[in-house]
Amino acid sequence: MYFLIGLTLICGVSLWDDVSSLPNRVRIVVHFLSISLVFYGLGLFALLPWWLIPIAYIFFVGVLNAYNFMDGINGITGLYSLSVLGALQYVNCHIIAFTPPDFINFAILACLVFLFFNFRKRAKCFAGDVGSMGISFWIVTLLIQVMLSTRSVIWILFLAVYGVDTVCTILNRMYLKQNIFKAHRMHFYQILSNERKISHRKVAAGYAGIQCLICCIVIYVHTCFKQWEWIAGGVIPVLLSLAYLKMIINEKLAKQ
Repeated sequence: MYFLIGLTLICGVSLWDDVSSLPNRVRIVVHFLSISLVFYGLGLFALLPWWLIPIAYIFFVGVLNAYNFMDGINGITGLYSLSVLGALQYVNCHIIAFTPPDFINFAILACLVFLFFNFRKRAKCFAGDVGSMGISFWIVTLLIQVMLSTRSVIWILFLAVYGVDTVCTILNRMYLKQNIFKAHRMHFYQILSNERKISHRKVAAGYAGIQCLICCIVIYVHTCFKQWEWIAGGVIPVLLSLAYLKMIINEKLAKQ
């Protein structure tokens, strides 16, 4: 029930923002309220120490907004979400049952229907804020559930590709002394599709494919080398960040 109320709130304010732009403070308040409902419904307030709760708020609200920022080309939100949801369903069915399977299946079905209209050269519909925020809220809830069930945070790497792209882009813009709160086209997927003129569908498939590979590595490490989880949790983001840095440098050199 708490998830449904939170989903309704976050989708409602996102739809409103799609139709008529809302102040950032209004959206952020609703994001925090929706996350609070999930935290309460899953008993997170009683399980976490008090000092970790503000960190959890900042992190998961950041994930919601990062997911929204990454929704910029045809197919990327749907394919990326499918790769994450598929991995979560595998964990749910073969490693530890942390939620009813249909709770994930409904999200997968929604992504498939959306991709039928969106994964095209000329998309017939787009996710908008309501779509990207809605599916990200769903995925965040599932991630919290699996982390609580396994008592491991390794699963956050199921969002490693989006996370590294978002963080590295913010750092790059800060280095260039740009206003990080203003609209831009500096995410690497935007560079690939806008500067390199690579097909949206190829870029989206590439992002989803890399994330799918990382999900497989995470599952393998958790099941076979659990003691190495913290190493994997550090190495994977570092490697992705180095790859991002190398590609950005190559892109700048190509423009000179």
